Amino acid sequence: MGTSGATMCELGLLDTTGILRQPWVSPDRTSSGLGWEHVYVSTQRERPYHATFDAAPTHLLILHLGGPVTVRRRISQSMRAQRIPAGGIFLHPAGRELDVELQGGLDTVHLYLSDSVLQEAQGEGGKVELVEELGSSDPLIEQLVLALDGVVRRREPSARTYVDHLVGTLAAQLARAHAGRPVDRDSASSGLTSRQLTSARELMETRISEPLPVAELASATGLSASQFSRQFRASTGKSPHQFLLQLRLDHARRLLRTTTLPIADLAAHCGFSHQEHLTRVMRAKLGTTPAAFRRAG
Repeated sequence: MGTSGATMCELGLLDTTGILRQPWVSPDRTSSGLGWEHVYVSTQRERPYHATFDAAPTHLLILHLGGPVTVRRRISQSMRAQRIPAGGIFLHPAGRELDVELQGGLDTVHLYLSDSVLQEAQGEGGKVELVEELGSSDPLIEQLVLALDGVVRRREPSARTYVDHLVGTLAAQLARAHAGRPVDRDSASSGLTSRQLTSARELMETRISEPLPVAELASATGLSASQFSRQFRASTGKSPHQFLLQLRLDHARRLLRTTTLPIADLAAHCGFSHQEHLTRVMRAKLGTTPAAFRRAG
């Protein structure tokens, strides 16, 4: 999918509650322009405020990067206050008006999630209804939000498969641990058929230099994105992102051995965002750098 097409349908400010458009918010970085269709991420400094916002079509998850700070919000027609420490989360479901007061300055990461991803994570177990939360703790949610913020910080457009994996895991955790009703566990997956696995791998290899959303891989196998991710891991022992990253690394190693392409060009040809991205992955996986690998022959 080209960048212009992805940008046209990406989630953006118009899909949020409206907090981020207020003068007391000073954005540092956002996912705008990365083409993310189902999640919008923004990191910012917020000053104290009290305001009411109309219902939004997206679920709002706020991770507190600092604190503690006192937050008041209306839940079930009554105002509740909570002193929230760093790492605490604020969860507001889609389709509900938000009345909130922040009583101190705070650095936050806002994550807005489309309802379709949440419902897909639930599978066949019925509609997911998230609960309103004020200052709860979830270490997995915290790490997933920080990982998505890290992708925004590095501006890596090629990381679409990784982002889709993070978003799918985040949605599954919200459905499992933050829903208002019990969620049925999915039955164990038997994995992809050999034809489905071949189709997915061929698409990865054909599109190795491009951003590749999980939804496109799933479409090639006739599955939903969540079904595909589960069954792909059952078949390969790796997530789609991990598998694609290994293919890209293997391709880069072949080109380093057999060509004299500049490393920056080679990295882009193999689907890495830039030379530093390839170097970081190669050092983590192989304990070496592209230049040293090429010299070793």
